[in-house]
Amino acid sequence: MILEFEPGDKVINPLNKNWGIGQVQSVINNKITVNFQNVGKKVINSENIKLEKFKSND
Repeated sequence: MILEFEPGDKVINPLNKNWGIGQVQSVINNKITVNFQNVGKKVINSENIKLEKFKSND
């Protein structure tokens, strides 16, 4: 398995965009811990939820 994310990456949850932008805290197997702007820390199962890398318009 190729790791898609690493700590520090900015991501969004396309199913819950109101969570805001999140920053990846850790990646352990298929569990990604993300600290989101609006809802705090969430542990995401990457087999069930496909996070997307946040692309700024800078």
